Amino acid sequence: MVLKTFGWSFAITALGLAFAAWQWGWEAFGVVLILSILEISLSFDNAVVNAGILKKMNAFWQKIFLTIGILIAVFGMRLVFPVAIVAISAKVGPIEAIELALDQPEQYEALVTDAHPAIAAFGGMFLLMIFLDFIFEEREHKWLAWLERPLAKLGKVDMLSVCIALIALLVSAMTFAVHAHTSTGAQDKSATVLLAGVAGLITYLIVGGLSSYFEDKLEEEEEREHEEEEKAKAAGKPVSAVGLAGKAAFFLFLYLEVLDASFSFDGVIGAFAITNHIFWMALGLGIGAMYVRSLTVYLVRQGTLDDYVYLEHGAHYAIGALAVILLVTIQYEISEIITGLIGVVLIAASFWSSVRRNKRLELEGSTAEA
Repeated sequence: MVLKTFGWSFAITALGLAFAAWQWGWEAFGVVLILSILEISLSFDNAVVNAGILKKMNAFWQKIFLTIGILIAVFGMRLVFPVAIVAISAKVGPIEAIELALDQPEQYEALVTDAHPAIAAFGGMFLLMIFLDFIFEEREHKWLAWLERPLAKLGKVDMLSVCIALIALLVSAMTFAVHAHTSTGAQDKSATVLLAGVAGLITYLIVGGLSSYFEDKLEEEEEREHEEEEKAKAAGKPVSAVGLAGKAAFFLFLYLEVLDASFSFDGVIGAFAITNHIFWMALGLGIGAMYVRSLTVYLVRQGTLDDYVYLEHGAHYAIGALAVILLVTIQYEISEIITGLIGVVLIAASFWSSVRRNKRLELEGSTAEA
C-alpha cells in the first residue's frame, strides 16, 4: 500500500537528488534535500485538508485533481512562481531571468542580491501573517499551552495580527533596511522594504479572501444539493450520488487549487530564506509537492486522517521562524543550513510530542479498561 502510493515520490526523490549532486555538487544535494523536507513539513496540513475535501469528490474529479492539479502545483507554483518573483523584484523579464541563471550566474546572483530586501520583506510579511493568524486562533489541541492559551485570548481582538505584522514591517524598515545588504554594498532600502511588505500583506489577504469565497460557494452548493436530494427522496425519485458529486466537483476543484496555491506560497517564499538558486528551489519544492500529493491519496484511501495533532503546530512555528529569519536577512546573512534545520527541528519536536501524546492516551485507555 505504502510503496504503491508513494512509489512515484520515492523515484522522483532519488532522481532529483542524484541530478542535483551530479549537476551542482553536494551543496546542491543538501539544499535540495532540506527544501524537500521543508515543503513536506509546511504542507502537511495542506495534505490533511486536501484529503478531507478530496474524499467528497467522485473518481473522475479525484483523478483530475491528482493529474492536472499536480502539474499546476509542481510546474506552476514551484517553478514559474519563483522565477516570477525574481523577475519582478530584479525588474527583468522571466525568460531573461532564466537565461541569466543558466548562462550568467554571477550577474543573476547580483540581481537577486539587490532584489533580496524586497523579496525578504514580501515573504516575511506573508509568512508572518500565516503564523499570527494560526497562533491567535482558539484551538482544541495546544502544543505549547503556556504560550498558546494566552495568545488565543488576545486573538479575540479584531485585526490584531495585521497590526502586529505592520509594526514588525515598520521596525524592519527602520532598522534592517537602512543598511540592507546589496551587491554594491550597504544601501538604504527602507522605501523598498515598506512597499514590498505591504504587497506581501495584501497578497495574503487576497489569497485568504479567495479561499474563503470558494469555501462559502462550496458550502452553498452542498447545502443546495442536499435539499434536492431530500426532495427527491420524499418524491420517491432515484438519487444519483455520482451526479450530485459531479455538480459540486467544479467548486471543489477550484477551492482545492486556490487552497493549494495559498499553501504553496509559504513553501516557495520560505525557500528564499534558504537559497536564491531558482533551479535548486524548484527541484526541492517539486519533490516535496509530490509527497504532499501522495500523502493526500494515502489519507483518502485509508479513510482516516492522521492523528499527530501537533504537527500542524510545528509547521506553523517553522513558518513563524522563517518569517523572522527573512526579515533579519534584509541586512544580515544567515547560513542556509541553519535556516533549514530550524524548521526541521521544530517539525521533529512536534512529531515527537504527538507520538508521546498518543502513547499516553493509549496507556490511560488501557488503565481505564483494567
